[in-house]
Amino acid sequence: MSFTQKLNYYANKKSFKYGVPFLVMIVAGSFGLQQFSSLRYQYAKIQPVSPEEMKKYGVKMKKRQDVTLETEYNKVQSIDIDNWSNKRGPRPWEEEELAKKS
Repeated sequence: MSFTQKLNYYANKKSFKYGVPFLVMIVAGSFGLQQFSSLRYQYAKIQPVSPEEMKKYGVKMKKRQDVTLETEYNKVQSIDIDNWSNKRGPRPWEEEELAKKS
């Protein structure tokens, strides 16, 4: 049996036809995931922005002790959710009309 005959014999087998591309995708996928995970760890080392830097840009940050789950829950409980009215916002094509009405 020559090499081309063996290749044709195996190429017609179902396990070769579907198994080899599957294994190639598994190996190629592992290399792709390696690249994505390296990006993840590369940017995870970057430190978050400090409050001093935020003040420099004009953003006021609350202290961490001021914002807790309990305080936010109390704010939400104080909102009256039974009495409300639906207000429609302006659409991009209606901005001129609303400006004239106001």
